[in-house]
Amino acid sequence: MALDILKRQYDVLPSQKLLASYSKDIDKMPNMEIHLFGQVGYLTTDPRNLESMLSTQFEDWGLGSRRAGLFPMLGEGIFTQDGRPWKHSRELLRRQFVRINFKDLRTFDPHVDDLMAGLSSSEGVVDLQPAFFRFTLATTNALLFGERASGLKDEDHDEFGRSFDYASMICAIRLRLADLEWAYKPKSFRRACETVKKYAGHFVHEALKQRDVGDQPRSGSQALILDLYQELQDADLVRDQLVHVLIAGRDTTACLMSWTFFMLVRHPRVLERLKQEIEAFLPNGERLAKPRLHKLNYLRCILNEILRLYPQLPVNVRFARKTTLLPVGGGPDGESPVLIRRGAGVGYSVYHMHRRKSLYGEDADEFRPERWEGSDLEHIGWGFMPFHGGPRICLGSKYLHLTRVRPL
Repeated sequence: MALDILKRQYDVLPSQKLLASYSKDIDKMPNMEIHLFGQVGYLTTDPRNLESMLSTQFEDWGLGSRRAGLFPMLGEGIFTQDGRPWKHSRELLRRQFVRINFKDLRTFDPHVDDLMAGLSSSEGVVDLQPAFFRFTLATTNALLFGERASGLKDEDHDEFGRSFDYASMICAIRLRLADLEWAYKPKSFRRACETVKKYAGHFVHEALKQRDVGDQPRSGSQALILDLYQELQDADLVRDQLVHVLIAGRDTTACLMSWTFFMLVRHPRVLERLKQEIEAFLPNGERLAKPRLHKLNYLRCILNEILRLYPQLPVNVRFARKTTLLPVGGGPDGESPVLIRRGAGVGYSVYHMHRRKSLYGEDADEFRPERWEGSDLEHIGWGFMPFHGGPRICLGSKYLHLTRVRPL
């Protein structure tokens, strides 16, 4: 019944080393069939299967129980929808991200200055991650909702952050329960979800209030909300869309920045080479401009290596909407197709795929940015998924590139 696997999951969960604990098993068996409570599920780390599920056979797969597990926190949006509703939500947000991609890097300057001022005034050992989460929340708000979040106090932002993190943790547990997600919905989780929605709802309320009194929306800020409202005609649905944007903009960037600095201070040689590259391209402390971003090749290698070892979405799952096939994983050699019956779930681990020695060499577990220089990984394709892939590829990947480079 695979109860040993389930027990092992929950035993190791408090140590925050769940993914690492399965590395040896998955490295030996990149494709698995798992029997749990009489149900059959699958796990894969093969790029060919991921390409099939997420791209070439995209319509065969859906979110399944993930929607119910995430819905109390996120509501309606791209992370909880399939089919036509998902396509509609994605198109609405795509138009907004096109606008964001034309933003100047100077948009981030006040928030970078706040970040640096806070760190400079600190003494002793400094925990960077909370500062990075405050920074990414501020930049997300600035780009999407306004220069500064009017009408909100620092305590409101802090309460949102705590509630957001707690609700995300409970959602992760609910996702593991799959169809039994209804069994775990504590009162503290419901309160945290209400706080998250109240925070996003504040921006909707402010935008609609200014519209009703005849004020023009401030450039690039409330235009996002008013565009969404014009399409959806429902303030709660607009609020839900904003929550989806917040989870994408805040968590991914803050985690990437945290892992980047975590690895740089442990690899002084890499840090020194990065400093030399930045000083060469930005002499005398010049400000970084967009045209120069793509010339920082070693920085690109470092960020690719961080995204390889610590991907933004390390594990995920899809459910077959109809009986379909995975291209590989069956037969004695694992190279034959596998029949997946309607309703079956297939988990996929980008975390473990990115550490496969067959893809990245014997040092796949090591932090070595130089592996991205030259042409060795030029054709890695679906073996590297920093921003998901296929029709659901991350809308904010260019935004993430802007926000992560400026503080560095």
